[in-house]
Amino acid sequence: MHTVELQAGDTSISIQTGKVANQAHGAVWIQRGGTVVLATVVSDSKPKPELDFFPLTIDFRERMYAVGRVPQIYGRREPRPGTDETLSARQMDHCIRPLFPKSYRCETVAQALVVSADLVNPAEDLAILGISAAFAISDIPFDGPIGGLTVARVDGEMVAWPSREQLDASDLHFFVTGTKTAVMSLEGAAHEAPEEDVIQAISFAHEQIVRMVEVQEELVAAVGKPKREVVIPEPREGLEERVRELAMDRVRESVGIVDSTERDATLRASRDAVIAEMGEEYADDVEDVKTIFRALEKEVMRRSILDDGKRLDGRGVDDLRKIDAEVGVLPRAHGSSLFTRGQTQALGAATLGTAMDANAVRGLSGEEKRTFFLHYNFPGFCVGEARRPMGPSRRDIGHGALAEAALAPVIPSQDDFPYTIRLVSEILESSASSSMATVCAGSLALMDGGVPIKKQVAGVGVGLIKEGDQEVILTDMIGTEDFLGDMDFKVAGTADGITAIQLDIKIDGLSIDLMRRALEQARGARMRVLDLMNASLGEPREELSEFAPRIHMLRIDPGRIGELIGPGGKIIRGIQEEFGVTITVEEDGSVQVATADAVGASGAIAEIESIFAVAEVGQEYTGKV
Repeated sequence: MHTVELQAGDTSISIQTGKVANQAHGAVWIQRGGTVVLATVVSDSKPKPELDFFPLTIDFRERMYAVGRVPQIYGRREPRPGTDETLSARQMDHCIRPLFPKSYRCETVAQALVVSADLVNPAEDLAILGISAAFAISDIPFDGPIGGLTVARVDGEMVAWPSREQLDASDLHFFVTGTKTAVMSLEGAAHEAPEEDVIQAISFAHEQIVRMVEVQEELVAAVGKPKREVVIPEPREGLEERVRELAMDRVRESVGIVDSTERDATLRASRDAVIAEMGEEYADDVEDVKTIFRALEKEVMRRSILDDGKRLDGRGVDDLRKIDAEVGVLPRAHGSSLFTRGQTQALGAATLGTAMDANAVRGLSGEEKRTFFLHYNFPGFCVGEARRPMGPSRRDIGHGALAEAALAPVIPSQDDFPYTIRLVSEILESSASSSMATVCAGSLALMDGGVPIKKQVAGVGVGLIKEGDQEVILTDMIGTEDFLGDMDFKVAGTADGITAIQLDIKIDGLSIDLMRRALEQARGARMRVLDLMNASLGEPREELSEFAPRIHMLRIDPGRIGELIGPGGKIIRGIQEEFGVTITVEEDGSVQVATADAVGASGAIAEIESIFAVAEVGQEYTGKV
């Protein structure tokens, strides 16, 4: 058994290995305060050569016994992973996946299990540190370790490893991962933060990451296992030269086609023609031929951008695709929009509801009711695939959460606008940055629905092509650039600052300077998108949709709530039935009366007020005797 420690603010993080889960290929027991995470990693010894991707699964689970509670569902077992667990798993996947050999094809599973939670120290920060440490000490090939943590700005001061209370009080919070020398991933939200504030937060986080890596290196030196050898399959001698000879001119010609559908079809036809020309002699090498052909596509596209500044669709490196923005496209929806950017298209729909429609999210800390939430749907037809409709994937949940975070800072408070707001984004076409199109469509739909949002919000994706010292930052990527490029940097915000951000990379990391340049380029693009959106609808509509409910608020003495409810709910139910309204009563005595009928609302309010009226001398009252 071996333990190392890391100072984290006023407390310390202990990383222990050798005591539990010793049959896993790597396992650590990581603890801060009363929060404990068990991180384990396992990888099969036999690769799956038929796969063209790395079969990695990262799982994050919270056990209810961690807070001394029994699950309140049928069977009393933990349910499937919730939204927050899914988002935590995705965050870890983004930074861990690029750190394995490109040819590694062994089934690999990393699990972070929250076994104790003090509800002060978040488990997510411990999980990424634990998973990295478990991979680092295992025999699994891994180009780590890395560090990862949340940083927040509270009362103008940057805080590393913030408590949940500090997170709630922050105006900026990011989850940042990286190596000793570079940033690997970034995700978070802010209240319209300037780009330089974001850079300062990242730099502050990286200082802590360096210490996290050093502690793991100490652990590896003490108990680390020798890494397995990765056998890189080599194609038949002379095969690559033969494919290049037959394919190079075809690929160059195909890559020059501006229309993506035609370009993809031509590339497929060219690949098939090359395979046919190679004949029976290479019949057993078809998969290798396809791999070499894909690498050739990537090489030609990347060199065209690096050497000539020429993109696949003919744009310059800082040009946006053609943008169209419409509002009011759905006659019965409370608010709607259609946002199209090139071949990416999002249909936004806003629905206004009452307090009873709030989204109840359950976690270790209990139930939280959210009155603003966004759902993102990505059907197969949007990319021309015949895919069976299923429930939301991890990707759908992640994209929806990012767009929701981008819009949340401009949503009015419940005191100013006492509605539950549900936004839905239907992706109708996709060629990269559909989450950022969702932000734009959502902002327009909110304004169309009369939601008094403070400002318009837009989002844009920024890419990167990097070879050695050559670097080109691409504004508003298309799908092929996303697939063949090195970075997907999504930035959303208002004209005054950033509200949400997410960074995924496929290389060994990004320098702070490169991130600063990418943020500045994204800002310029965002301003142009906002101008186009404001030309469509620059202010929220003054009136709500005629189909939206009207909500009226009043307050009663919290100690007399029972008088409104009545025995078995008799009184409140009677008022609702008589006047055709929906009444919601909160513990603090706030009462919400919702209806589409103004007469019904006034009648219900008068009835409620009469229950709590204090009799005055000289006044006449009507009632049943």
